[in-house]
Amino acid sequence: MIDAHHHLWDPSRREYPWMAGEAMDPIRRPYTVEDLRAVTKAAGVHATVLVQTVSSDEETAEFLATAAAEPVIAGVIGWADLTAPDLADRLAALDGPLVGLRHQVEGEPDDDWLLRPEVVAGLSTVAAAGLAFDLLVRPSQLPAATEVALRLPELRLVLDHAAKPPIAAGEWEPWASGVAALAARENVVCKLSGLVTEADWPGWEVAHLRRYVDHVLDVFGPDRLLFGSDWPVCELAASYELVLDAAIALTGSLSDAERLAVFEHNARTAYRLDAGGATSSRG
Repeated sequence: MIDAHHHLWDPSRREYPWMAGEAMDPIRRPYTVEDLRAVTKAAGVHATVLVQTVSSDEETAEFLATAAAEPVIAGVIGWADLTAPDLADRLAALDGPLVGLRHQVEGEPDDDWLLRPEVVAGLSTVAAAGLAFDLLVRPSQLPAATEVALRLPELRLVLDHAAKPPIAAGEWEPWASGVAALAARENVVCKLSGLVTEADWPGWEVAHLRRYVDHVLDVFGPDRLLFGSDWPVCELAASYELVLDAAIALTGSLSDAERLAVFEHNARTAYRLDAGGATSSRG
């Protein structure tokens, strides 16, 4: 099993703007590699993908060094300034198992941020470097993401957290139509991740997630869906074990081969992880 989406952080060393507010108090503490080993070993997860948490070159370098020294971390989704004119050189200079980049687009007030010419040019550079790009977007930003997927068919795009459906509010549109339109682009896959924190934190049940998971299964299919825990963010609503149990329950209608794809093989394909699960195609 591969966990295609988790984080590490230390608030004593770095500011995390998204972690502001009392609601985040339960997770405002260091989460270390040792913590990661404990939860993944208990869950039977043998490889993971470590994902950026802030727009920081320093964090990316640290994550790459951490992954190079930690066998369970198969790859890193880092951050780099997509608008930098020397982006190609910056990516080439990174040392370690970099498998993709991410920018926290959800925090950009412009819903069309992804379509800015300098951003599109940067994303083209990401594709040329053989990297994937994780889409962290809100439902209102899905049309721009879909247009990017159309303009850059060579870019492997990974939709984080199914574009954050409004589960707690019980809303459906425009999320459902936006996700379906994005899924029509064959260069996009979707993470089954981050859903418990889009639901009511203390009161969610698997049944509350099912309609939304069924929709992404329908539009992406089991061959373009991959599991991610979103640990330790998930701890706001559920433990690592409960998140995994929910994902297993929500994919219960799939065949054994399809579930193997969702929980392992699709992550290998999306991020070009090698057979050993310890390094990327970039070395």
